[in-house]
Amino acid sequence: MGNQVLLVCGMAAGPLFTAAYLLEGAGRVSYGPRRHPISSLTLGPAGWAQTVNFLFAGGLSLLFAVGLWRVGLSGWGALLVGAWAVGLLGAGVFRTDPVSGYPPGTPDRLQRHTPAGALHDLFSSIGFLALAVACFVFAPSGPPGWAVYSIASGVLFVATMVLAGAAFDQHQRWVDSGGLLQRISLTIGWTWQLVLAVRVLNT
Repeated sequence: MGNQVLLVCGMAAGPLFTAAYLLEGAGRVSYGPRRHPISSLTLGPAGWAQTVNFLFAGGLSLLFAVGLWRVGLSGWGALLVGAWAVGLLGAGVFRTDPVSGYPPGTPDRLQRHTPAGALHDLFSSIGFLALAVACFVFAPSGPPGWAVYSIASGVLFVATMVLAGAAFDQHQRWVDSGGLLQRISLTIGWTWQLVLAVRVLNT
């Protein structure tokens, strides 16, 4: 597979992932995009669709990491993008636990994680951390404008993801906005990946 195709995979992953979860969430009764995490879409009879979404986005991002490695822009950066991809794949393989009252009839927070839920959170956390660090690692690889954008993306990605985590832990100030905060965070991260792919393709 050519390097250009691999880099295009990095461009496509975020928009496809976002379109899929928006469509899936819009068709779910009792699912609130503002309150509930994207991972909750893996629960219920139609949960397979979001599971496939995680796996597909993770696969595309992993191919993107291979492309970054081949062009030699940043070896550590490519590995971090690869870790982000593995986090997405793990989030797809291991299904999340119910949170914030979805699906209906479940508590806002389980007293104890299931093994699958714990692994889902672990892979997700590794992926989020890897993508955030990648923003900083790739910052010196371009002109000053790119460096500022990349660093700002990393900071905002972490800040919004931390707030989303607090919401899903039922912090009263944020609990009703957890899904929105997570979507903002992921949009920041996916946009950064798309811009990085465009930059590398044009160099």
